[in-house]
Amino acid sequence: MYVKSALATALLLKAAAAQQSVWGQCGGIGYNGPTTCAAGSYCSVLNPYYSQCLPGGSSTTAATTASRTTTRSTTLSTTTRTTVSEGTTRTSTRTTTASATQATAISCTSNTPPASAGNVQYAGINIAGFDFGCTTDGTCNGRVSAPPTQQFQHFKSDGFNTFRIPIGWQSLTPTLGGTLSGLIGQYDSTLQQCLQTGAYCVIDIHNYARWNGAIVGQGGPTDDQLVSLWSQLAQKYASQQKVWFGIMNEPHDVNIQTWAATVQKVVTAIRNAGATTQPILLPGNNYASAGAFISSGSADALIQVKNPDGSTTGLIFDVHKYLDSDNSGTHVECVTDNIDSAFRPLSYWLRCKGRQAILSETGGGNVQSCVTYMNQQLAFLNQNSDVYLGYIGWGAGSFGPSYELTETPNSDGTDTLLVKQALIPQFHP
Repeated sequence: MYVKSALATALLLKAAAAQQSVWGQCGGIGYNGPTTCAAGSYCSVLNPYYSQCLPGGSSTTAATTASRTTTRSTTLSTTTRTTVSEGTTRTSTRTTTASATQATAISCTSNTPPASAGNVQYAGINIAGFDFGCTTDGTCNGRVSAPPTQQFQHFKSDGFNTFRIPIGWQSLTPTLGGTLSGLIGQYDSTLQQCLQTGAYCVIDIHNYARWNGAIVGQGGPTDDQLVSLWSQLAQKYASQQKVWFGIMNEPHDVNIQTWAATVQKVVTAIRNAGATTQPILLPGNNYASAGAFISSGSADALIQVKNPDGSTTGLIFDVHKYLDSDNSGTHVECVTDNIDSAFRPLSYWLRCKGRQAILSETGGGNVQSCVTYMNQQLAFLNQNSDVYLGYIGWGAGSFGPSYELTETPNSDGTDTLLVKQALIPQFHP
């Protein structure tokens, strides 16, 4: 036992002495490789299982393992696990909620898609980078990596028509309740590059319903402070009909009724600021999980949100879903198409309520298992396009080739496997 322990310790020390290259892994649960980054990069804790060397600074500090706890209700069996989405940290307990339980919330007797269903209207890619340095406690360290804007034209030539551009709240208003400043000029330039392609461009505030660890409207920033941010953004882009407003990326561990009241205030503010027709994306609890949207109470809470005129026109439910073994988006291989556990039950509810959702984050590794399951998942969305508006893959932008879910074009200008063999061929609007 002592010999084995000593050997393991020696191997760990040897690995720690090495330096990882930019975009390489530098930490995480179960990881035994280099834990320091080469000069010109720093080790960013993206999730408990994965820390990555990102460009910026000259830090060679070893990564630490972050851990956050939440309860995530889904339709699958009970397990305790760590989940992440789009390269961020969260530890969660996955609580079983049988599909039959979800079905009790559905009162419609017929849920057959109309004959006109068959093709979603929108599809595209998340262009990440302005969100780098943001973690699931709503802390953003400012170490952004502005995405290469030529990717908009590249993906537009692939046939995509929608791009989601995440950014940290702190990068837009460094002071809570303050005026737009910080990176707004650079972000706006990127957004204009997106619009110039003729695509729809989604502003995504990537803060998990938080600011530096505290929940909006629930002990942290006030509702008015989030309303101030969105009022300014809506005023700025009120005349841009192809700008969509993603209120917040992946809220979690919130009181859903209180969060819905916050969302209502934001919707009212956006409309009153002059953005009267652009879509607004409404995210639920449990990291916007499509599988937990009904069982978590998000559906019942957010369906109460209305435009100032009492209508729900342009109010779209915002859901996410990954295809790996624990729905974390941290594994290269995929094991599920999410149809029976998430998208079929949700399609029933949406159809019964006369509402629509968009899958604004989904992804997998560039391997055959993900090609297979992603094609099945997206084919189902197409078959139910009366309730599912489309999908946006995660992620490209400033992600490099070593990122498990990278959709950044290859150095030779070709698309990655998953984009080429699943995301592109499934989009035929």
